[in-house]
Formats: sequence, structure tokens, C-alpha cells
Amino acid sequence: MEYQIEAVELSKWFGEVVALNNVSIQIPSGVIGLLGPNGAGKSTFIKLALGLYKPSKGKILILGEKPRNNPRILSQLGYCPEMDHFVEEISGYEFLYWLARYSGFDAKEAKKRVLSILERFKMTNKMYDPIATYSKGMRQRIKLAQAIMHDPTVIFLDEPMNGLDPSAREELIYLINTLSSQGKTILFSSHVLHEVERVTDTVILIYNGRILAFGKVREIRDLIQNHPRKIVIRTFEPKKVYAQLSIDPNITSVSFDTDEITIHTVDPGITFKLLNDLIVEDKISVLSYRCADEDLQSVFQYLVSTHIPKGL
Repeated sequence: MEYQIEAVELSKWFGEVVALNNVSIQIPSGVIGLLGPNGAGKSTFIKLALGLYKPSKGKILILGEKPRNNPRILSQLGYCPEMDHFVEEISGYEFLYWLARYSGFDAKEAKKRVLSILERFKMTNKMYDPIATYSKGMRQRIKLAQAIMHDPTVIFLDEPMNGLDPSAREELIYLINTLSSQGKTILFSSHVLHEVERVTDTVILIYNGRILAFGKVREIRDLIQNHPRKIVIRTFEPKKVYAQLSIDPNITSVSFDTDEITIHTVDPGITFKLLNDLIVEDKISVLSYRCADEDLQSVFQYLVSTHIPKGL
């Protein structure tokens, strides 16, 4: 089958709110990133693909068939939701065991699968503890475990990095790469570009319920890099750092805090290079630096205003 997921003029609205607007896209097998700010339509698209929502207009096909009320297709799908809704009093083991039984596995096979997946996610030492006692990262691991325990063909991961510490994130990246090598199709949603590019080189940009672009990460990054960006630098010497950076004519404004400096630049590529060079040459001392997450919204507004075509 050429396409694992296909949407044709797909729309979903809730009253007067348009969550997804006339989306047409063909997604092949492999790992695909779904990138967009909060409220862009990522979760709505995923829930339509899972048959949880009925399209208001158009259609969506998974493995060539409509997923809604289709047990044959639904049994081949895995889903890790952004939000969790656990029965807090039961243990992680019980939760996974009964999901396995409901998926059609007998008691022996269910137990085998649960123990295997809990070991894979390093949860065996806590598997009999009530879910209510789990940390956010542990709860996320249980969600990921249930998404793949039944060996699905197509897996939807909605903001799966949320709540994971750096070590757990590396394990998740390894897991996604392993599943991909086994021929699984994975749609991975995020609002952070660097998370997406750690696991795939192909990304869909979605904003205000519309697909802006579908292409390689490097092409998407080139588009975003041209947008004026806000960079937050943590340092104990903010004024010294700015004194060194002030030679960059692309910096348009700056603000200071106790141990932080925020700059706006019209060419983040050049500014980041200068910042890296200054750190390597030991001319400045920096604790960390990042593009402000809240600035992603303005990045997408910029992309809309520049009339990016749907295909790159």
C-alpha cells in the first residue's frame, strides 16, 4: 500500500469553531512529524485518524479504509494521547494486563506481553504500585507502553515527550527508531522542532487547522530560520554577553533580567553562530540558551503571511 494515512478535503468543526479546515494529504510509511503550536489542529487530526471523531466534511483513510467503527483497522492502530485518564487506584501492571485481555490476548499471552513491555520501559520495580503514585514521567511511560503492546501497524504519538526527563527522552527516541526499523508507521506530534528532527527527517507543518507544508526537516528549518526570533540566554553576566553580541547587526532589541538576557534577531542563523563562536572561544560564559517556546506561534503566523505552498 502506497499511503498509510490519506485525508481528502478533511474538515472538523465544533459548533462555530473550525478545528481542521479542508485538509488533503497523503502520508507514506515511516516516521512523520506533525509540527504546530498548541491549538493548531494536531490532536484533532489524530483523533479523526483514530475514528474517535466523525469528519464534518471529507474523509480520512487508514491503511486504505475508513477507521471509524472499523474493528479490523482499529486493532492495527496504537495511540499515546497527550492527556491521560487512568483509573488511579489500579497498578500499572493491572492497567496494561486488562488492556491486553480486551485486545483479545489470553491470560498467559497478556501476562507475557505486559511483563515484557514493562521491562522495556524500566517499570518493573513499580509495576504493582497504584498509578496515582506515579510521577508524570512514569505515567507517560505507561501510556507509551499501552500504545505498542498489541504490535500495531500505525502508531499515533500525541506530544509523547511531555513529562519525560532527558534519559527517558533518549529511550523514547531509540524506541521510535526501533519501531521504524520494524516497518511501523509513526505519526509523532510536537510543538518543538528539535524534538521532531531527533526522530525523523520528514515533517508536516499545521497551523489554524490547515496544512502549511509537508517536506524535509531541513527545508522546514530553512523557512523558520528566516523568521525574526526571540532567543533567551541564561548567564550570570548578561551585560557582558550582550556587549560581545552587540557586533551582530541582526539584533534588533534586548532586555535584561538577573541571570537572563532576551534578544530579538532578524537572522537567527548568524546570531546563533556568533553565540556559539563566543562560547567556544571562551569569551562569554553561558549556562544555556534557547528560542523561546512561546515565539513558535509568531513563527507560524509569519509562515502564513508569506503564503507557503502546501507542498515543498
